[in-house]
Amino acid sequence: MKAVYSELHRSHDPQFFLVRGVVKRTTEQPERADRLLAGLKAGQHEIVAPVRFGHGPRARIHSPEYLSFLAEAWDAWSALGDSGPEMIANVHPVRHAATYPSHIVGKLGWHTADTACPIGPGTWAGACAASDVATTAAQLVRDGEDAAYALCRPPGHHAYRDMAGGFCFLNNSAIAAAHLRLAHERVAILDVDVHHGNGTQGIFYQRGDVFTVSIHADPTAYYPYVWGFAHERGEGAGLGANLNIPLAIGTGDDGYMQALARAGTAIDAFAPGALVVAFGLDASEHDPLAGLAVTTDGFRRIGEVIARMGLPTVFVQEGGYLSDILGANLTAALGGFEAAR
Repeated sequence: MKAVYSELHRSHDPQFFLVRGVVKRTTEQPERADRLLAGLKAGQHEIVAPVRFGHGPRARIHSPEYLSFLAEAWDAWSALGDSGPEMIANVHPVRHAATYPSHIVGKLGWHTADTACPIGPGTWAGACAASDVATTAAQLVRDGEDAAYALCRPPGHHAYRDMAGGFCFLNNSAIAAAHLRLAHERVAILDVDVHHGNGTQGIFYQRGDVFTVSIHADPTAYYPYVWGFAHERGEGAGLGANLNIPLAIGTGDDGYMQALARAGTAIDAFAPGALVVAFGLDASEHDPLAGLAVTTDGFRRIGEVIARMGLPTVFVQEGGYLSDILGANLTAALGGFEAAR
């Protein structure tokens, strides 16, 4: 399986992370990509550079106002003269009967769901590179590859059409799905990150051509807290095209595999032409965010089940944070997929 990677991810190096009122160094660090890259090399994957697709793939998913904000945000913030080293909102406006702001501080609040997505001088460049990585992997599959892996950083599945959140700015998985959608009548997204893919759900919630499935730690006690419940099934044309499978905190391999079997049955019934896997590795028993307890062998089994779905598949890296086995979990999952194909 070819893997797409860009060193440009390093331009995004956030520092701020607010956890229960305590400011910590964020877990979304550049070192994540180093460990994932080591996992790819251990699996002997061919690593290729992304193609620069430009604005088009991002614009299929995100609003013009949001993309303009991200592109211009750092310069506008810096021009304030008394601003901090990262952009972190002090206001998150409720949008009911609200007016879109003109001031950068107002725009920052409007376009961020939480404080876990600080913007620095290189964030836009890193996010654009990640979207190109995801689009390139999707193009490889459109061109005939059975599967491809996109080492995206920053991740994307918490990003809405016009709102960042949870370390995410551009929704790489949604961008990959939209690129595949140009060649397929229906596409499915399977999100195996420990967190609910709330941004992806929001983007496609009223569409029936993209089936979104998320297996994640129960949001009653875990981020994002207000999205990801089983009753969220889509609206309008998208009613029935969203499936959430929340799991009890601490669920291990066997419980996870039961949920994955249910997801596979639903995807098979939808009959998509291609599959995007929003590929979080933070369900690991050793992940610092500690939501689920999947073992390295469990990730191998996950890869095998996804392979048996028999679909052209794009793996888009989402979460998975610093642990000694992060790279090994990636090697195991992609190896399991390849062995079962």
